[in-house]
Amino acid sequence: MPKGKLISIGGAEDKGTDLEQGFVQRNRLNFFELGILKRIVNEVGGTEKRIEVITTASSIPNEVGENYLTAFGKIGCTNIGVMHIHNREDVSLPEYIERIKNCDGVMFSGGDQLRLTTTFGGTEIYQILHDRLDAEENFVIAGTSAGAMAMSNTMIYQGKSDLAHLKGEVKITTGLAFVSNVIIDSHFDKRGRFNRLAQAVASNPQCAGIGLGEDTGVIITDGNHIEVVGNGAVVIVDGKDIRHSNITDVSIGEPISVENIRVHILVRGNAFLLKERKFIANTVEA
Repeated sequence: MPKGKLISIGGAEDKGTDLEQGFVQRNRLNFFELGILKRIVNEVGGTEKRIEVITTASSIPNEVGENYLTAFGKIGCTNIGVMHIHNREDVSLPEYIERIKNCDGVMFSGGDQLRLTTTFGGTEIYQILHDRLDAEENFVIAGTSAGAMAMSNTMIYQGKSDLAHLKGEVKITTGLAFVSNVIIDSHFDKRGRFNRLAQAVASNPQCAGIGLGEDTGVIITDGNHIEVVGNGAVVIVDGKDIRHSNITDVSIGEPISVENIRVHILVRGNAFLLKERKFIANTVEA
């Protein structure tokens, strides 16, 4: 049971390379609602605490890094660092390792989640983040868009929304595994990703799918309790009680059918317990 907290945000700022469209977006540098950013700062212990922004996922890291400095500055933070880790050579640099050991929290930007797993997987920084999350009560790992999707042990890395009802269109790999038995998707309602998450859950029914709307996030404590923050909705797709599924019987490219997937829609003030698969209507937001 980790002592630290995860904060996953559905995105609303630059996504870097859009895997569904195959082009670079440079016109979406609007940050998610500042209330969520402020919540991250509160969870690490205040504006004087050290937060390291990791821009690895983004194809325009310098622009994204500058925007994070501006956004954190708007809420009074002056102790913010930006780590432009581009590859596995960078992730092994002693300077970056020491900064991860000494910060109070990290923030993974949006972009391409596969860049995060291929860059950090199995490295010393990866292990330090896991160890600190497990052991330190006030340590926070936050991420938006791709940075949120990479947090789970099972990770969607590609899948066109309009084809997500077809077997094989949703591509899955191993994520950074900061939280177990979940699959996280971002920009959920705006990009119509329900079928995408449903196929991922149908393929991995032990996992609960977490679909994050834009300007919306979840705070995960104890690896179990999910609190919703922000202005939109979070959709939980629960596959534990699936009865019929044809996903192993049909060929690649054919439509899938699934019986008895359970769906919950949560907004700010709601919570969900992952292990118990229990919806909680009213919580007290910090």
